[in-house]
Amino acid sequence: MTQNENLAHPMEVFLRKSRIPHIWCSGCGNGIILHSFIQAVKELEMDSDKIAVISGIGCIGRVAGYVNMDSFHTTHGRAIAFATGVKLANPELTVVVISGDGDLFAIGGNHFIHAARRNIDIKVICANNFNYGMTGGQQGPTTPLEAYTTTSPYGNIEHPFNLVSLAAASGATYVARWTTLHVRRLTASIQKMLQKRGFGFIEVISPCPEIYGRRNKMRTGLEMMNWLKKVSVIENFSDPAKAEVSRDRIIIGEFVDMEKPTFESILYQTIKRVQEGKGR
Repeated sequence: MTQNENLAHPMEVFLRKSRIPHIWCSGCGNGIILHSFIQAVKELEMDSDKIAVISGIGCIGRVAGYVNMDSFHTTHGRAIAFATGVKLANPELTVVVISGDGDLFAIGGNHFIHAARRNIDIKVICANNFNYGMTGGQQGPTTPLEAYTTTSPYGNIEHPFNLVSLAAASGATYVARWTTLHVRRLTASIQKMLQKRGFGFIEVISPCPEIYGRRNKMRTGLEMMNWLKKVSVIENFSDPAKAEVSRDRIIIGEFVDMEKPTFESILYQTIKRVQEGKGR
């Protein structure tokens, strides 16, 4: 083995090296999310040629350019809509959406709830950094109550979405929430989701020290990680409606793990029945 081979990154086969170094800020949790995803793919020995990664606009959206897989960095809020088309066009693909809280639950919120309702077999990983990190740190649909952002300088007065509750209520067959501090649990959860059929959703609370953290007395990634360690509580399969996310307490764990027919399986069964002339 040569010296250069000794220096090779253990995950470089899954990365587009021409796009490295990445553009994420120091202390950002997006690199941890990317690593957990490709670690899960590696441990499951999945064929990268049969995986499609779709992202929307936002800091985490860059992940589509970093993974050495078929991928697409689509328009703001349309990652799930695009992923739905990919899955229906080629049901044999494992279709993974990796995007942010603003992209998925603000402009893209309607796509999310209906994809979950239909139980389309796509896997969604949401990097939740509590604000619009790429466009100036504005308040978003997951900004905790009373938290400070560029558009809530006196503290957020809007109640945020509880993402795991929304996903569960919409019909997702796998729902979990972790933080970028809980790397092994996150990786194991991604592995589990990738092996299931149906609409899967994992929320990942991810530090944004430069934009969100410094306005909320956490100016470094380490300070944000210490905060996550202090406030995170694991309550597996508890009521997702009660799984709060606040500045003082974050409930994490798995919340939903169930089976039901997927949209595409019902669709193709219906098409087959019609083609055979069986009508109703």
